[in-house]
Amino acid sequence: MSIPCPLTLIPRPVPGLWCVHAYYILCPWAADGRLLLAGADRAAGSSAVLIQDGDGQVVERFGEDAPNGGFWHTGRWQTWGRQDAVVSWQGGSLAMPRVHRRVLASTAEQVIDGDMEGAPPHEGPIVSGLMGMLYAAGYGDGSLHAEQSPVPFANRDRHGLFQLDFVSGNRLLLSVAQLAGHPALRDRIAALDAAQRARTGDGLTLMAYCVRWSPDGSRMLFHVGNHCVDASRGEPRLLWLFTAKADGSEPQMVLDLTEGRRGVHWSWRPDGQGLLGYGPDPDGGKLCLAMVEADGTGYRKVSSHGSGGHPSVSPADPHLVATDESGSPLGRVLLIDTRTDTVVAEARPPRSIKPAPPGRNPFRVCHHPTWDRDGRRFLINTLPGDDAVVCEVRL
Repeated sequence: MSIPCPLTLIPRPVPGLWCVHAYYILCPWAADGRLLLAGADRAAGSSAVLIQDGDGQVVERFGEDAPNGGFWHTGRWQTWGRQDAVVSWQGGSLAMPRVHRRVLASTAEQVIDGDMEGAPPHEGPIVSGLMGMLYAAGYGDGSLHAEQSPVPFANRDRHGLFQLDFVSGNRLLLSVAQLAGHPALRDRIAALDAAQRARTGDGLTLMAYCVRWSPDGSRMLFHVGNHCVDASRGEPRLLWLFTAKADGSEPQMVLDLTEGRRGVHWSWRPDGQGLLGYGPDPDGGKLCLAMVEADGTGYRKVSSHGSGGHPSVSPADPHLVATDESGSPLGRVLLIDTRTDTVVAEARPPRSIKPAPPGRNPFRVCHHPTWDRDGRRFLINTLPGDDAVVCEVRL
């Protein structure tokens, strides 16, 4: 049995601020080594987008806004764009989100009503669901808060995936009504809807969310369903993974992860041809690391690791996967060689052991290991004390 090599963590703190990078699917580094973060001053109740230079000094700070409920998980969804000359980020509240874009050289900014979970890696429009609907359905605390949803769940022709263009505006690109009528889902959703109405008098809390872009921005992965349902409603956990072209055309169901078929945290492989995530273990385990092609073919287990963490493939090595685990009092970040299903390196990041309330709050973080663009290093979130600190891991 091999012993994993220890990984060395290099902290990148910002004194006085609670800081995280955006998400494990978004590269926080510019080509010249600048690092894109979000930081919150908890005492002041404010947050901002930050750019650190290679020495860890904050060289730019902008986008001051109150942190919304999702900030403690994904910051402001800050994303580099246009050869690292532009930054996009999420502002406003979960109920009334706004998306901002800043040209760094001129400091010129544009704002549009709408939401984002990262901007695409090209100059095309942003596409996103409404994160406020996910939190209203129970993502934050496990309870339904239908009155807090930006759009009523029942109005499926008014919500889904929205396209945000700073020139032409915001429009509904793919409605949940359209997606629920997809041949792969239509009959199933009709039956599940009828059963839910019999239980609670209303239908399923369906939505479209979690847009993830292929490396070249030509296609997107997204979720249809609701994997964070309120258990008291008796509503089944529903999650279908779809891919589509960037313009919303040719939506195709890739994986069915509903009602006992567990799975979570799917994203594109660096080759842009397929996906990686946690899904059903064909050998009988609860979860495994798996890959599948973008058209839904070729589902295969690549590791028995089943934490349900945040996995991604190294841009430099198609057999090396970074992922994470939660745990008490410490979690773990690890590198897996999928050729041998072996943990080849690991770290146990510092974490405050103070009791944390449930939901998204400043007393817990997800590590979210995210690669740089050439696979030489990755970044993780840690919570060693009162303030979260990002740490660099060099290979």
